[in-house]
Amino acid sequence: MLTDRLRSMFRKESDPVSYHPQLAADQSTAAMRAVAAASARGKTQRGASPPITRQSRGIEQFFFNIRDVVGLSVLDCAGANQDNIDFLINLGHKVYSQDLVRNLDDCFQDLTEQTNPSRIEYFLKQNFDYPAESLDGVLLWDSLQFMSPPLLNATVERLYEVMTPKSYLLAFFTATEKMTEVPAHSFRIADAKTIVITERGVRPAGQIFNNRSLEKLFTRFESVKFFLTRESLREVIVRR
Repeated sequence: MLTDRLRSMFRKESDPVSYHPQLAADQSTAAMRAVAAASARGKTQRGASPPITRQSRGIEQFFFNIRDVVGLSVLDCAGANQDNIDFLINLGHKVYSQDLVRNLDDCFQDLTEQTNPSRIEYFLKQNFDYPAESLDGVLLWDSLQFMSPPLLNATVERLYEVMTPKSYLLAFFTATEKMTEVPAHSFRIADAKTIVITERGVRPAGQIFNNRSLEKLFTRFESVKFFLTRESLREVIVRR
């Protein structure tokens, strides 16, 4: 029974509505590393703020740009979030799902490991192993801000390769600069204009982000648009 429970906890994500394969060939080792990393960073749900439901200009723009189109391939990086999956499927789209924040913990013990070229390539293969120009939309949420510059740049470059021309991605960044640790969140789509945000604790920031650095990060993309929220989150819509 214990074996069955462990197997269920670490089952691989399938294809759309599939989920892309999870990291970690040795699942028990990956689990222990994730627990140790979480403990070291003091990540906990105890005393977390209650979920916040609010309108999002970023999510509104994302869905406005793909309105009246069906059959798109959308990558949601919020993890196996059933509300998000159901919402996107009901719009007529095909959904791929990854939890990039959790996968960072599975693949890297800390930010220094995120500079290792072989680990970076492994991470990219596990999370973005899609054919060139095959994704029509990407919901990154706040995952990019927890990546060191080498991993971040490699991830954005891979996204450019796998996204179709004129497609869109949505990413959130903490707007407060010069913070060594920033809040992490989970995101649930309530409707085409509304999201539910829940805190996931705090994590080390990969680097400082501002409008200028983000424009530089997405320099290969066609356009970058910013929205600042009352939670001090910078919502960024990027067009491939």
